[in-house]
Amino acid sequence: MNNEAPFELKPLDKYNQALLQNVHPDDWQNPVPAEIYNLVVIGGGPAGLITAAGAAGLGAKVALVERHLMGGDCLNVGCVPSKALIRPSRLAEEMREASRFGLNSTKVTADNFSEVMRRLRRIRAEISSHDSAKRYRDEMGVDVFIGNAEFSGARTLRVGDRVLRFNKAVIATGARAVHPHYPGLDETGYLTNETVFNLTERPNQLIVVGGGPIGCEMAQAFRRLGAEVTIIQRTSLLPGEDPDASKLITQIFKREGVRVMSHTKLLRAEKTASGKRLIVEVGGREQNIDGDEILIGAGRAPNVAGLNLEIAGVEYEDRKGIIVNDNLRTTNPHIFAAGDVCMAWKFTHAADAAARIVIKNALFLGRAKLSSLNMPWCTYTDPEVAHVGMYKADAENRGIATDTFRVEMDAIDRAQTDGETDGFIKVLLKKGTDRILGATIVSAHAGEMISEISVAMAANAGLKTLSSVIHPYPTQAEAIKRIADAYSRTRLTPRVSAIMKWWLKRKIEGIW
Repeated sequence: MNNEAPFELKPLDKYNQALLQNVHPDDWQNPVPAEIYNLVVIGGGPAGLITAAGAAGLGAKVALVERHLMGGDCLNVGCVPSKALIRPSRLAEEMREASRFGLNSTKVTADNFSEVMRRLRRIRAEISSHDSAKRYRDEMGVDVFIGNAEFSGARTLRVGDRVLRFNKAVIATGARAVHPHYPGLDETGYLTNETVFNLTERPNQLIVVGGGPIGCEMAQAFRRLGAEVTIIQRTSLLPGEDPDASKLITQIFKREGVRVMSHTKLLRAEKTASGKRLIVEVGGREQNIDGDEILIGAGRAPNVAGLNLEIAGVEYEDRKGIIVNDNLRTTNPHIFAAGDVCMAWKFTHAADAAARIVIKNALFLGRAKLSSLNMPWCTYTDPEVAHVGMYKADAENRGIATDTFRVEMDAIDRAQTDGETDGFIKVLLKKGTDRILGATIVSAHAGEMISEISVAMAANAGLKTLSSVIHPYPTQAEAIKRIADAYSRTRLTPRVSAIMKWWLKRKIEGIW
């Protein structure tokens, strides 16, 4: 919830109309409020939906307020549409590279793009029934209000002419795409993740500003679907990830024909006779980059404006969002927050985990802590980049000595047969132990594989435990067992080896 106008969904074909009928029905009638609610949830994205559903399922009287689209960014302009675009882009690359598998390669044309986007809209509309206002009202017993929520006191808020009183409330208003203020950019026009999925025609030349997860995923997808793509980043690509992962993704992008301009500063934008132009600075010199469309992937900002947070006694910062303690409680003891509006982890699964913490702490006097979570994440480039726990730099900053074990994916039989040999697995251990501090996986299926390590960390199981886990052969996850075996071999010190040799020699000599 912010003062900027919400994004629009286009085109209004049958799929987007079906989506809107689920997530923002135009004939919706807000209910008469209950006398008081156990819990009022502001925001119908993942954090808000899971909080509302979980609390109502436990018997609480719950109200949910959403001003725009139920499902939030994840359903409408994030996880769902982006993955629905990435999948056909991967298939297009496989079709072009079919000769590697002894098949005839096929050229993918721009004519397919409109069908790709139509499929995206269809899938999004089908999934939207899970997050629909009617489902939350009819199946879950939640009072759903569509409109702007504003606090009117420490334990009350207004939605239009309705006043909602609550025992506890949860702010889960999410975040929005950052709109940077470079000279000429607004006049030139640009896309964000909130509008890029409205495209029905593929741009021939796409300029992507920002080399984080969103920028990298979209740059590769559009390139594979036939666009000429330039990606601009002030530092290296995926700057928050393991440096080896960043380097490998950069190499793969260049191999696939993406023009990577790292360590590049955007100066200004302007319209041209044929399209749009960015003027950048590289190595102290200005350069012009021309394209049909500009996609800005410059991060996300929390939705905190327009809520009257001051009246409710809830402290916040424009950039960081709602201020919460480790229990996700705000400076008003009756109000909690969850998800992108208050957390550095801006992932759907992080919002899910935070919602579960809020239910425990808000309704049942719990003391669950955000800091106790072991949070994995994944960037869905090809190969994918997944991580959990600490990076080596994190451990060094905390004064923790470490050992690192690494296996290349091209050493794994299944990766070879699948033609998916780009990547590696790197596991960070506390030095001299098998305690897993963190792991990075770069592989075609890294998002699926990282969970095995996440489970081990959550269960306080060391790497040697994973060595005893039998993995089906052949699978790419066998790489995790390879790393565990590599650790086990380090336990065979010269002293242990000498004792074992002595023991076995005595057995042969028949002494025992």
